[in-house]
Amino acid sequence: MSAKSQPTFVQSLLAGGAAGTSVDLLFFPIDTVKTRLQSPQGFVRAGGFKGIYKGVGSVVVGSAPGAAAFFATYDTMKRTIPVQGPLNHMLAASCGEIAACLIRVPTEVIKTRMQTSSYGAEGRSSWASARLVLANDGWRGFYRGFGITVMREIPFTSIQFPLYELLKVNAARQLGHKKLPAYEAAVCGSLSGGIAAALTTPLDVLKTRVMLDMRNASEGTSPTILRRFKTIYTTEGWKALFSGVVPRTLWISAGGAVFLGMYEFTMNNLLLP
Repeated sequence: MSAKSQPTFVQSLLAGGAAGTSVDLLFFPIDTVKTRLQSPQGFVRAGGFKGIYKGVGSVVVGSAPGAAAFFATYDTMKRTIPVQGPLNHMLAASCGEIAACLIRVPTEVIKTRMQTSSYGAEGRSSWASARLVLANDGWRGFYRGFGITVMREIPFTSIQFPLYELLKVNAARQLGHKKLPAYEAAVCGSLSGGIAAALTTPLDVLKTRVMLDMRNASEGTSPTILRRFKTIYTTEGWKALFSGVVPRTLWISAGGAVFLGMYEFTMNNLLLP
């Protein structure tokens, strides 16, 4: 975008919300399969292909504000960080992910436990599962896995967004466009998202395991991230660290096309003059 057409805070908020809701609802079943593949009880015992929309309620609540927080922060930081190029995009996207995680992590905790039936019949809905999290772990329970989620998202977004911006610039130059239309930007989003997803799958596995661990952290029973990593590697092998890599890569590759394509479409056609 040119300097004259930089998105405002509100425009980024609205476009990000539209993008996040679109991708999360459209690809929720693939996310469920990925989560169940990564769960410690195994794919079949976690639910297999049954009830693949379990937990979608929490996504409906958290998707739009989480994505809106990301893009509002990302676009704002891109304008204010006093460096240019890939480092600007890495820093801006990292700040955006931290802001988004404040909203996204509580819904992720509920979603993953719903997807794997961690609460059994008691957690029959997202609301019921949220009440169980609060009853068992207090408000801190909603942020179980916050640290590892940030640890996953920063490397992911540090790969995805600089690559996305680079692909957009090169594609526009090659095709002779001043600015890529939304459908061509979507292809760039798909490629950058798929590459970032595959490379950061071990961190995603760790995130899932932490969120599904319902031991009381206040009793000092929760292992460190490094210990979890070593345990998975020694007891299940290195392949376990890449559990769900295929659905994760497919989901984020396709989701990246929808997510960034919808964002560009909203910006180009509905918000910016």
